[in-house]
Amino acid sequence: MKDVYKVVACDIDSTLVKRHEPMAQRTLQLIHVLRSKGILFGLASGRPVRDVQTMASRWKCPTDFIIGMNGAALWDGKKEYAYHLMKKEWIKETIDLMKPFDANPFIYEGQDVVCVKYDDMVRLSAENVDRNIKIVTDISSLWARDNAKILYRVPAEQMEQIEEYVKEHPSPYYQGYKTQPTLYEFSNRLSNKGVALKEYCKMVSIPLEQVIAFGDTTNDNEMLQVAGCGVCMINGSADTKAVADIITEKSCDEQGWDDFVEKHLL
Repeated sequence: MKDVYKVVACDIDSTLVKRHEPMAQRTLQLIHVLRSKGILFGLASGRPVRDVQTMASRWKCPTDFIIGMNGAALWDGKKEYAYHLMKKEWIKETIDLMKPFDANPFIYEGQDVVCVKYDDMVRLSAENVDRNIKIVTDISSLWARDNAKILYRVPAEQMEQIEEYVKEHPSPYYQGYKTQPTLYEFSNRLSNKGVALKEYCKMVSIPLEQVIAFGDTTNDNEMLQVAGCGVCMINGSADTKAVADIITEKSCDEQGWDDFVEKHLL
């Protein structure tokens, strides 16, 4: 496997770092080593590009590219691009769809996290990336314009029921998926991390066969599938393990990404 890959694309939470924790020094050192060997390194997240840049800067983590908003945004190191937004009428449909559940919807807009209800998870989402929290009394503010996605904080014990419910009420235009134990999101069916990864590889003229991608859950699936090698963390979800080429020997909590890179890429 050594000396085959020219691009490493990596999900963040529960793949590269423990949730709500800083990047480990060992991880950071390995990223520097990869880049010193001419390998391009990128972060792929459900967060906006700006938020990933804030996190990377705080960690002093160098990045050659960033995939944001689950593939609806791409930063190539110089410029940000947008792909396949959710139409405002689709966003409204998801609000109606999620009414049977105890869900707190929110969107990213400019520098704000816009929501209708303040809770600790919304506070954490904003504080971790230096965003403002904007509480709106009129829920229609959430579908005033097209957006990359809409997110819902939900009780962990309702997540399985929500996943089944959304499968039973599919849309031809958008898709829903779990990205954290208490976070469910909707985005355009044409938008995913794999689409943005393809676009980046075109920009740098590197074939997808020379890309290795890492992830742990559903919103990583397409990225792992289009990459020459898709690696799922052993702590990952069953559907992501099913599409991966390789499953790591160690979990994220055990620095499984570091272990894999040291054994197989370096």
